[in-house]
Amino acid sequence: MKITRISLWHVPLTSHTAYHMAEGKTCSTVESVVLALDTDAGLTGWGEVCPIPHYLPAYARGVVPAVEEMAPVLLGAEPVGPEAVMAKLDHWLQGHPYAKSAIDIALWDLTAQAANLPLHALLGGRRQADMPLYHSITCVAPEEMARIAREAQESGITQFQVKLGADLDWLADVARLRLVREAVGDGPLVYGDWNCGATSLDASRVGRAVADLDIMLEQPCATIEDCARVRAACGLPMKLDENAHDTASLLAGHAAGVMDAVAIKLSKFGGLSASRRARDLCLHLGARMCIEDTWGSDITTAALLHLGASTDPLRVLNVCDLSHYVSPRLAPEAPQRRHGRIAPPEGPGLGVRPDREALGAPASVIG
Repeated sequence: MKITRISLWHVPLTSHTAYHMAEGKTCSTVESVVLALDTDAGLTGWGEVCPIPHYLPAYARGVVPAVEEMAPVLLGAEPVGPEAVMAKLDHWLQGHPYAKSAIDIALWDLTAQAANLPLHALLGGRRQADMPLYHSITCVAPEEMARIAREAQESGITQFQVKLGADLDWLADVARLRLVREAVGDGPLVYGDWNCGATSLDASRVGRAVADLDIMLEQPCATIEDCARVRAACGLPMKLDENAHDTASLLAGHAAGVMDAVAIKLSKFGGLSASRRARDLCLHLGARMCIEDTWGSDITTAALLHLGASTDPLRVLNVCDLSHYVSPRLAPEAPQRRHGRIAPPEGPGLGVRPDREALGAPASVIG
């Protein structure tokens, strides 16, 4: 089997609710890039990457030129055995993990289809039927965030990510955490996320003010060193997100004591291949994992669900159904949340097949 054609689409994804984060970061409509790898065997592998503006060094309109640069390696390549192909791409074009992520997902989709197996069977075998979801709460007025948390809890959600820092008011952040904690009661996981947007001083003040509560903090500051200062000041458990993107950063976060949990996001690491290696390292380090991606719809959601399903349930803190937060759905038959949990798609490969006609005219066709 050989890759014969590469097609890419730009697909605007609109959030059902405008999503506010620290430092004025907002997700309203974000462009996702969908990729299809066609083969001479009649199989098509699908990939997707959706960079959030101002979140990481990634740019949606940079994906197509990067893929076009890598096309000489991809066209004519045998897709079965994704890591061998990705090694050639890394030699051809250094960096650009976000652009490579969509390619890697599509290669795994093709490999699993060729084996006539669901993708999770190739990533370690199915370890759990379904996985817990978290619900991310946009940073608005504390009382409204508590209402959103109660509504999500009524649907079965037991984990709540509370976005902080949008108004640069540390006392308002304290209120957000306290009111959400009160709204959902004892037991459910509540964690406050600044997305690198706080100083160590302000995050420490918030942490100390809620230290009497069962709360976890997520990536308060832009560096592992500043996150460690916050941890030392307040003693609360901590999750890394933006700073965790490769083997070296995972080891550094673990050594600094700020990686009780970690976000394994596919496009941060460069796709399923690199994320699987990160997953296996975290199994050794003992960190609980949030297996997800930066943003996107049904294709990347399917990929992360297969990785989550093949991971030790004791180490999977949660997964994220990104497609739940946006429209349009790229594969309407894809799994949806049920009672606060979600299962991977059924069938060979990713188990989702987007409709080309619904995607519209491609931004690029190569081959």
